[in-house]
Amino acid sequence: MNTNEMSVEDRAERIVTFLDEKKADELEVFNLDEVDYIAKRVVIASAISSKHASALADQLKKELKPLGESFLHMDESDDWVVVDLGDILIHLMTTEARQTYSMEEFLAELSAGKFKVQQLTD
Repeated sequence: MNTNEMSVEDRAERIVTFLDEKKADELEVFNLDEVDYIAKRVVIASAISSKHASALADQLKKELKPLGESFLHMDESDDWVVVDLGDILIHLMTTEARQTYSMEEFLAELSAGKFKVQQLTD
């Protein structure tokens, strides 16, 4: 199914299914519809190694771009690849990086409204 015909939820689920088939581990999706964040969904997955994370990102691009998914930016470091699809961010991380940066904790707190902006009054 073409990306233009799918909801952001369905697109995120398609990404999770694809990553699971490619041996990514500990897959999580965060729904950020109700908070002020740069994306509506964030997908986090653990990769076996930095090479595996890079290969997963490349395979995602090959699989999803022909279906109409727009890859706005990919940023790669030694142990982490971030794929920006606009309304979906994908973090492909080694287990060590995932433990170090605790993205799940931040995103869980964000989605629970812990970081709401308070309006200042005079």
